Amino acid sequence: MAPLSFRALVYPSMANQPAPPPGQPATATPYRDEIIISWPELHRDARYLSRVLHGLGDWKGIIAITRGGLVPAALVARELELRLIDTVCVVSYEQGSAGAADKAQGELRWLKGVEGDGDGWLLIDDLVDTGRTARAVRERLPKAHFATLYAKPAGRPLVDTFVKEFRQEKWIYFPWDIDYTFVSPIRQQRDPP
Repeated sequence: MAPLSFRALVYPSMANQPAPPPGQPATATPYRDEIIISWPELHRDARYLSRVLHGLGDWKGIIAITRGGLVPAALVARELELRLIDTVCVVSYEQGSAGAADKAQGELRWLKGVEGDGDGWLLIDDLVDTGRTARAVRERLPKAHFATLYAKPAGRPLVDTFVKEFRQEKWIYFPWDIDYTFVSPIRQQRDPP
């Protein structure tokens, strides 16, 4: 099966930030620009991942890594007709100021695990970024087949199957992270002062 084409929207708010002057420390976040994943893109990628996973054999069920893995896990479960779904609940990113996404990982906290070593199970997440969460979950479930929709280079070696890889400095916004609003045409917008 041919790989799917991918069209991402680059959100310009961080893309045009200048690099820090020589000798100055970089900003607190390693991310330089952003990508917004739409619902249709996410659904298409989850279906593609499901096709690949179906070809690898039969699975006992799915273990979703919360919260990001919940939506992909539901889509994969539907496509593979899996009814047994569990979760591991791990927190590594907290909510930022004023409700914004915090782009710096904090201390890893386990809220809920599962029994066993993962043999015969699919472990599903939306994204493997730095690999911190993935490494912790892999240690507890070493025999699970770890599948994500998206991967970045630092976390990629920890995942068995993924759909697309993004550069490490990209911040990924998922459909549940954003709200669509009307924007006036450029011609109607007032020039900044």
